[in-house]
Amino acid sequence: MDRREILEEALRQVTGQRDDDYGKPEYSFQKIANLWNAYFDYRIAFTPKDVAVMMALLKIARIYTGVKTDSYVDLAGYAACAGELDSARKAEGEQK
Repeated sequence: MDRREILEEALRQVTGQRDDDYGKPEYSFQKIANLWNAYFDYRIAFTPKDVAVMMALLKIARIYTGVKTDSYVDLAGYAACAGELDSARKAEGEQK
């Protein structure tokens, strides 16, 4: 896959059927953050953006250990979700 194909596939995945199957990423990431917070006995306050970034790091680790094209697609998707969540957070801060 070339970079355009990777980005197009990531776009398709983060804006397509997965929303219908699993809900919006921010809701799923919030649920994951809640579970991680409970697991760490609330010593750490994970956010949905943290989840997206940590999942991106997981993909980087997978790329390091063995290259699969879908890892690059997933990495681009998680980066896009993290960027969107960060932009939304900053926009909310500006409105307050």
